[in-house]
Amino acid sequence: MGKQQTMDGNTAAAYISYAFTELAAVYPITPSSTMAELVDEWSAQGKKNIFGQPVKVVEMQSEAGAAGVVHGSLKTGALTTTYTASQGLLLMIPNMYKIAGELLPAVFHVASRAVATNALSIFGDHGDVMAARQTGVVMLAESTVQEVMDLSAVAHLAAIEGSLPVMSFFDGFRTSHEIQTVETIAYDDLASLVNQEKLMAFRNRSMNPNHPHISGTNQNADIHFQQRETVNQHYLAIPGIVKNYMAEINKIRGTNYDLVNYYGASDATEVIVSMGSVAPVVEQTVDYLNGQGRKVGHLNIHLYRPFPVAEFLAALPQTVTKMAVLDRTKEPGAGGEPLLLDVQSVMYDSEIHPLIIGGRYGLGSKDVTPDQIVSVYDHLLLPKEQVISRFTIGIIDDVTHLSLPALPKLDLTPVGTYQGKFWGFGSDGTVGANKSAIKIIGDETELFAQGYFSYDSKKSGGLTMSHLRFGPEPIKSAYLVEEADFIACHNQSYVFAYDVLKGLKPGGTFLLNTSWQEEQLTTNLPTKLKKELATKKINFYVINAVEIAQENGLGRRINTVMQGAFFKLMGMMPYEEAVALMKKEVIKNYGKKSPSIVAKNHQAIDDTVAHLKKITIPSEWADLTEPVKKLRENVPSFVFNIVEPVNRQEGDGLSVGNLKAAGMTDGRMPLGTAAYEKRGIALEVPEWNVDRCTMCNECAFVCPHAAIRPFLADEDELEEAPAGFVVREMRGADGLMYRIQVSLEDCTGCGLCVEACPAKGKALEMKPYEDQKAEALNWAFAMTLKTKENPIKKGSIKGSQFEKPLIEFSGACSGCGETPYLKLLTQLYGDRLMIANATGCSSIFGGAAPSTPYTTNDLGQGPAWSNSLFEDNAEYGYGMYLANNGRREHLATEMTRALEECQLSDDLRKLMADWLEHLFDSEGTQQRSQKLKHVLAEEKGQEPLLTKIYDQNDLFVKPSQWMVGGDGWAYDIGFGGIDHIIASGEDVNILVMDNEVYSNTGGQKSKATPTSAVAKFASEGKRGGKKDLGVIAMSYEHVYVAQIASGANPTQTIKALEEAEKFPGPSLIIAYTPCIAHGIAGGITLQQTKDAVATGYWSLYRYNPLLLAKGKNPMTLDFKKPDFSQMKEFMKSETRFSTLVGIEPEISEDLFDQTVANAKSRFYRYARIAGQEEKIREKLEKVKE
Repeated sequence: MGKQQTMDGNTAAAYISYAFTELAAVYPITPSSTMAELVDEWSAQGKKNIFGQPVKVVEMQSEAGAAGVVHGSLKTGALTTTYTASQGLLLMIPNMYKIAGELLPAVFHVASRAVATNALSIFGDHGDVMAARQTGVVMLAESTVQEVMDLSAVAHLAAIEGSLPVMSFFDGFRTSHEIQTVETIAYDDLASLVNQEKLMAFRNRSMNPNHPHISGTNQNADIHFQQRETVNQHYLAIPGIVKNYMAEINKIRGTNYDLVNYYGASDATEVIVSMGSVAPVVEQTVDYLNGQGRKVGHLNIHLYRPFPVAEFLAALPQTVTKMAVLDRTKEPGAGGEPLLLDVQSVMYDSEIHPLIIGGRYGLGSKDVTPDQIVSVYDHLLLPKEQVISRFTIGIIDDVTHLSLPALPKLDLTPVGTYQGKFWGFGSDGTVGANKSAIKIIGDETELFAQGYFSYDSKKSGGLTMSHLRFGPEPIKSAYLVEEADFIACHNQSYVFAYDVLKGLKPGGTFLLNTSWQEEQLTTNLPTKLKKELATKKINFYVINAVEIAQENGLGRRINTVMQGAFFKLMGMMPYEEAVALMKKEVIKNYGKKSPSIVAKNHQAIDDTVAHLKKITIPSEWADLTEPVKKLRENVPSFVFNIVEPVNRQEGDGLSVGNLKAAGMTDGRMPLGTAAYEKRGIALEVPEWNVDRCTMCNECAFVCPHAAIRPFLADEDELEEAPAGFVVREMRGADGLMYRIQVSLEDCTGCGLCVEACPAKGKALEMKPYEDQKAEALNWAFAMTLKTKENPIKKGSIKGSQFEKPLIEFSGACSGCGETPYLKLLTQLYGDRLMIANATGCSSIFGGAAPSTPYTTNDLGQGPAWSNSLFEDNAEYGYGMYLANNGRREHLATEMTRALEECQLSDDLRKLMADWLEHLFDSEGTQQRSQKLKHVLAEEKGQEPLLTKIYDQNDLFVKPSQWMVGGDGWAYDIGFGGIDHIIASGEDVNILVMDNEVYSNTGGQKSKATPTSAVAKFASEGKRGGKKDLGVIAMSYEHVYVAQIASGANPTQTIKALEEAEKFPGPSLIIAYTPCIAHGIAGGITLQQTKDAVATGYWSLYRYNPLLLAKGKNPMTLDFKKPDFSQMKEFMKSETRFSTLVGIEPEISEDLFDQTVANAKSRFYRYARIAGQEEKIREKLEKVKE
């Protein structure tokens, strides 16, 4: 027998798939990664499938690679599974055709997700699965977490019996990440359902030299057509097989699953047809409308391919007169979306012919609410001539006018269901705490539980929203909480940015995490919030969770404190019981990692109640008058019309016309928009001490968010300066005064600037955000200062920081290791920079619509940035480079012709000749361009050829082409592309920000992950070594290669970037990138990077083939004294390594030793290439003695 458990859709799919799987080939992609991660984790724990063995899990370099392994494994007789979504599924399509054609019983578990078009979306719709509907793979859809549990079993069982691959899919995020209380199915029950005869037949036809055969042949026109028709009987049989297994699950679970399920009035006149997670919302709406006397119904499609024609017609009430088919996808140019066309095809030969219309809904996880479904049913009541045959819901389409009218919000959550909403800060633990709370309530009480979580794209510093429901009956409300009994705001800055009380019921409870004392609330809380607290008679509580967390050594991790406060205020179980269960969860989550973390969290829980305070709301708050909101001056229209509404969480209200008017039709966005966000998320910000400052600019160099900068001001400008704008004389720049200025509203409080400061006694000190608010005025003034000519060499630490950073205020994590490299790149070459950015952290914070941190200089120049896909970034950037080169070469021919045919002044003739001579030279290209452009503008007159050349002046400057991304791209999925591009010998630059893990998808191992590191898909510590990407590139002997670490040696970093850019061929720079995924004790620090280099964990070098022509060794080792004896201590300061001690205590030291040995081997290999191995070995041995 199964048991009741609280889990999300991914966990349900993983639980079932594990039972039937012998081998799983995987590759991480959101939102499906969790399925594979759980299977890997269970395998590492020794969990057995129904065949009595742990599943073999193999992570591949891409989804295409995973699909290839699935195919090969199946051909050899092992039941094989994979998990994917979106572009990942598309990469598997070629193999899916093969697997289906060869009648192999694979199961593809898909958390369906939008496919990237003019923008990437990680959220759910059916764009991916619909792209695979022609492959021959059976397609089975699930609508809820419970259905994932039940019908995933049907998928595996039917695949075995039907000898066909099955795609078991459910909506990404809405189902994959929704937590529900479900009933599991026992593995013994599942095992009893397997058709052993069919399983043996599958194994018997596998490849084996004892009974050999060949497959994968090539066929000619004479037999190919006939051969394709031989599979027909399998597809005719599969609906019956699926139906039979649904009946078996029905016996176990007491359910009524069918290929098509009907819900509603038996004599319905209006029927909606849909597939996926919208089903429970439609069912709620059907009950609501039928309760008002309507006659409506719903057909929920489970088996989509082959389409169950007979079952569909049998389930459809004969009384239906009008039907609306809802598709969660868009197929531009088609007569309708896929499900609609299928339904129309089925109904063509039906005895009844109702009006059939089709609508799109929920693309990119757009929330679907009962009021939208009511709008569809209401629309079906209109006369035929008024009906929109192809409509949309949930948006406002004021361009093509396809959207149905928006109705007032309708929440059909049953009375008695407790609803809570939590405003969290990414990395503060809010989401994790709420997941824990749901599981505690769902598993330890008689209540049903539901949780859903939404995120923005600001990485660990972004907004998270948790939506929780608990009640005595199953919860069908597959939409966000609209009417809350409880709202918690975990970051006090949010009260200024968002309408945090929206949806809170009168008499509800509001909990605010704040550092403000009770007497400060009247002054600091916004008027609107105070008025609403009073008029709605809200129970208002405050707690300083940050203070409790910090006192207990938990940093910003306020999750256990806020969870404790929630249980205290919610009252759904005795608080003492809740405390015991919370502490049990802490042990479960952190017990193996660190006993001290367990103790700290336990103490934080114990401290919670004493610090929780109820606030008496002054009656006069109800009479407050909200001030008229002042519009900020000089705000660009894109920011005002698009960015600000989205940042206020009002993006759902933007219309199609709003986006079109903003120029977003093809996905483009203007630069410089992040500067208007002013998130104010730091708890502490740096304060500058002018007297101690050495004007080295190192603080600005290390700042990941460009929130601290040096400014130069002249005497005239300072006459307008605010009183607190203190300056000092700038040495070496006559008449200019110097100041370090912090943008406290853009600072994330990482503290790296303070750590970097070399001044005695430190010229920077972290101070509470609230105490530094006056600095906002100083920053505003600093931004009005004119750009000065750089008084220092740009290619130095100090000089580079006088150049405006053209990436600023990103949504990257606090202390991010990637952004300093990108910032420096823009300071050196930003005015002519072309960037192809691989999908990953850097693409998410680089293009998190509707804002971007990339910006422009005073002339409007800045990085031209674009993201295509994860796997093709090198090729994408190569295409940019080739196009630019081709266009500039064509321009060169035009200019050559002008020199021969046109009457030119001596100045213009010299400038053109000089431009042609230096066509492919980076140095001086901007100056040559400006001179040529100026003179050409004066002389072109009516000369057509000169006018034509002038009109192409955007091509005068030689662009600096860079392909940037992380190690997942460079070492794994995009390695083939990188290899091809560097082999080409073309003048392109590649920057790999190597944090040694797939951080963007949640921390899975890559080929850059070192031995012994614990990561997802390496839960027992990675056993293989780290790929040496640099040496691979060096083998071509025409590639510039450097390995850098800006936190350890900024001068070498600058030098490497400059040499790479000047190098007339391909360059590859591999940059050490500390990351929160490393679990660095005390957070990301510069010292950690310095230790990585000092202990030999990370080597620094530059390999420059130009030196060969000078008769010199091309290899330069930039750090020659690593102390490998300290490397293990360095590693153990990061939880990715130290965790291994708790997981594999017997072998952890051996694995650590192997990691050290690998690092030594790499270092001495570099020394050997540099011709210095013997000398360096001798010196290091002397030091050891």
